[in-house]
Amino acid sequence: MALIVHKYGGTSMGSTERIKNVAKRVAKWHDAGHQMVVVPSAMSGETNRLLGLAKEIMPQPDPRELDMLASTGEQVSVALLAMALHALGKEAVSYAGWQVPIRTDSSFTKARIQSIDDQRVRRDLEAGRVVIITGFQGVDGDGHISTLGRGGSDTSAVAVAAALKAKECLIYTDVDGVYTTDPRVVSEARRLKTVTFEEMLEMASLGSKVLQIRSVEFAGNYRMPTRVLSSLTDPLMSLEEEAQSGTLISFEEDTNMEQATITGIAFNRDEAKITVIGVPDRPGIAYQILGPVADANIEVDMIIQNQSMEGKTDFTFTVPRGEYQKAMEVLDKSVREHIGAARIMGDAKVSKVSVVGVGMRSHVGIASQMFRTLAEENVNIQMISTSEIKISVLIDEKYMELAVRALHKAFGLDAGQGA
Repeated sequence: MALIVHKYGGTSMGSTERIKNVAKRVAKWHDAGHQMVVVPSAMSGETNRLLGLAKEIMPQPDPRELDMLASTGEQVSVALLAMALHALGKEAVSYAGWQVPIRTDSSFTKARIQSIDDQRVRRDLEAGRVVIITGFQGVDGDGHISTLGRGGSDTSAVAVAAALKAKECLIYTDVDGVYTTDPRVVSEARRLKTVTFEEMLEMASLGSKVLQIRSVEFAGNYRMPTRVLSSLTDPLMSLEEEAQSGTLISFEEDTNMEQATITGIAFNRDEAKITVIGVPDRPGIAYQILGPVADANIEVDMIIQNQSMEGKTDFTFTVPRGEYQKAMEVLDKSVREHIGAARIMGDAKVSKVSVVGVGMRSHVGIASQMFRTLAEENVNIQMISTSEIKISVLIDEKYMELAVRALHKAFGLDAGQGA
């Protein structure tokens, strides 16, 4: 039959009973003749528990040692899943990332995959075994264990699927697909049967927690068909029904895509805004501000530089909220030493809300409709960024849920209002 990769999230692996259900589901696919590779996350809450222990020892643990610690959660999961498959009479073998090996760079806690050696895995598959590989981790060139950052198991799964040239990568989570927005915020949100790679990439980058952005990048770069579906359904449901459930990330816009102007509303609470005031307006100043931030491995998102007034300008950008204090410390030092700005201001109580849809390419007035909707709700816009298929605004975090609900309704995404 085909080579299939399954990925199971922490909730799916959250107890021994759920691990047994995962084993039943994997065995069902294997019984149908498929070669099976499984990439599980750590059990729900385990990574947070481990990182909490580290913080009890010291406020800023060494990143290499954090990776040594955090990687143990997935090792527990793969071993327990292998045992559960053995109990069902299946030959299964578990591997840590370094045993495959999954090669990464040395950016501890945020490593990036460089290559995957598929020989060991293929030998096991050809021998009829189910192969279980730890998500979230790999090994650098010096043999040190590395992790890919939060949500990295999705990236591991899609990368493994690409390396093995799998037919499909199925991402099992505690939700049954990708929705027009988070149903916990908007109860009328609808599940999408398909979403384009471009839309999924934008939604993941803008705060949708269903898939990690780097996993979507892998899926797009390697044209890997990827489906998001629930692990909380009957593990023995028919293969045909399961294979058609969830949301498929598609790579071709079908004939109906243009009818849906907006596919979804994404949001991100994890935002902080930094403004460097009174910056000398000269060539290279943006690099002088953002260079040290990048060197500190801090991601920058939205950027605005105001019009120059009397040779001075203000420079504003956003960073992840968890990196806010670190970014402020880096900037304080670089601004004092090299830039000569008047001062630095910050706000860690902001959120980003975005409208996403490939239909924006062929429809005008999306921005004006978005801004009018927010104005009618008295929501002030602090920053704006756009791409071909999305518009994002930065707003005060206390208005975030109000903005999402209003935009979801304004663009006709509520349940019962179309596909």
